[in-house]
Amino acid sequence: MRAAALLVMVGLLLTPGAGPVSAQGAKPRPATAKPAAPAPPALFTTPLSLDEMRGKQAVLTTAAGEIVIDLLPEHAPNHVGLFIKTAREGGLTGTTFHRVVRQGIVQGGDPLTKDPATRGKAGTGGLNLVAREGLTEKHTRGAVSAVIVPGRPDSGGTQFFICIVDQPSLDGQHTIFGRVSEGLRVAQRISEGAADDKGVPVDPVAVTAVVIRDKPAEVPPPFSTESVEALAKVTAVLETSLGDITIGFTPDKAPEHVRNFLRLAALGVYDGTTWHRVVKGFVVQTGMMSTRTAPLTDAQERHIRQMKAEFNDQPHDLGVVSMARQAEVDSASTSFFIVTARAQSLDQKYTVFGKVLAGLDVVQAIEAVPVNGEAPLTEVTLRRVRVVTP
Repeated sequence: MRAAALLVMVGLLLTPGAGPVSAQGAKPRPATAKPAAPAPPALFTTPLSLDEMRGKQAVLTTAAGEIVIDLLPEHAPNHVGLFIKTAREGGLTGTTFHRVVRQGIVQGGDPLTKDPATRGKAGTGGLNLVAREGLTEKHTRGAVSAVIVPGRPDSGGTQFFICIVDQPSLDGQHTIFGRVSEGLRVAQRISEGAADDKGVPVDPVAVTAVVIRDKPAEVPPPFSTESVEALAKVTAVLETSLGDITIGFTPDKAPEHVRNFLRLAALGVYDGTTWHRVVKGFVVQTGMMSTRTAPLTDAQERHIRQMKAEFNDQPHDLGVVSMARQAEVDSASTSFFIVTARAQSLDQKYTVFGKVLAGLDVVQAIEAVPVNGEAPLTEVTLRRVRVVTP
């Protein structure tokens, strides 16, 4: 579900196009002299250099899990510097996510949420500290952005919000200073907690610790470096509720599809899906993410992508394993099918990447379940895909 785009300012969630708030019914008064207002404090400028901030992450520990944010000092050095300073001084520890929009955003960082006596003013603290910076970054899923006072672009501070979904209406208005690299599912769960009609959580989730660390070195994803010869020796066992099916692979014909399948299998992406489509005398199909019994983790979701087609000369014969796709040629992702009879109409239109080595009787048992159209009436589960390397 995608939430509508929202403006997030000083704890107020305003729909795009909302006009300014003005007092109603106030009686005009004669102008009177007022004492000069004190000069506003100087806005924060970080003493840290780009080199000191580059490659840093913030790890937010909450009761709901950890959220890891990759900081973007090249884009917003003063916002990142303020965030690092506040975190290292303990200014974020004990704060809560004080406002949420279900599957839309979560908002936190207000120091007033630390003290039960001041939580009623949540959304008004920690502001007017830093001027806005480069606005070229987009408010896509996972963006971490600064809260501001309506009509005052240079009013950012310690308050921030995380986009659970894309929020394009916020582009060019708020300074993005980080992106969630791990734990977006945690933020999403926080957004789904019970809240009142203003988005104030019934039981706010607190930040119990914040650690600023160097970003760990990237590890190559599984099955990204093996040779074609090595991949050809790998097999996968599909453990289904009707028995096991062992498949082998043809990386010489579709190397990226083989790597993709093995990677998703090793990460457990296929575990708990069902055989959602049975067309007798044609194919049995599984691997669709909407049939999973558990939500994907961040690590799993990060590796799901659409594949560029690798059509090849392997015919769609009995026992062939091939990738399902949408109308677009390069749209194969996770769903795959096993052919149960010669299907010439599929040749050169779908990417064949493997073949059943054992368990064809199990494939035929799946094909034999009763169906309503193409939907099985008896659920057959793909409990696990076990990768076997020599």
